[in-house]
Amino acid sequence: MLKEGEKAPDFCLEGIDEEGKEGRFCLKDFLGKPLVLYFYPKDDTPGCTQEACDFRDNMSVLSSMGIKVIGISPDSLSSHKKFREKYGLNFTLLSDPNKEVAKLYFAYGKKKMYGKEMEGIIRSTFLIDKEGKIVKAWYNVKAKGHVESVLKDLKGLNL
Repeated sequence: MLKEGEKAPDFCLEGIDEEGKEGRFCLKDFLGKPLVLYFYPKDDTPGCTQEACDFRDNMSVLSSMGIKVIGISPDSLSSHKKFREKYGLNFTLLSDPNKEVAKLYFAYGKKKMYGKEMEGIIRSTFLIDKEGKIVKAWYNVKAKGHVESVLKDLKGLNL
C-alpha cells in the first residue's frame, strides 16, 4: 500500500476531461494543484454511480479548495463517455483497461464480494499534493458516505 509522504506513481492514460475532451492524460499534467484520484470498479453500477455522483455534487467545494478530481476504472473510453453524459459528471475519467495504474497504486488485488474471494479493483482514493506526494490514502472504502469522509479529512489539511 502507498503511504503518506511517498511520491505518487506517475502514469499516462486515455480519458475524457470535465469538458468532454478526449485525450491522453498524465499525472504530471495535474501537478501544481492538489488532486483527488480515485479508483472504482465499473461505470454505471450502483456503488460506482453513487460515488461518482457524490464527487459531482461536491465539485464546487473541492474546486474552491483548488482540488481536481480524477476517477479511474478499467472501463473503455466509450463507456466513460456514456457514464459521464448520463450523470453529468464534471471531472476527468481515465481508462485503465489493463489495470496497470490500479496495480501501481495497490488498488487492484484480492477482495471479497458476496462472500467470495476474487481479484478486482479495490475501491481506493488518494489525495496527492501539488508536488505529487501522497497526502492521504483511503483503501477498501465503501461508496456511500466516502466523499463526505474525504471532505471531512480535507478540512484539517493545509493544501
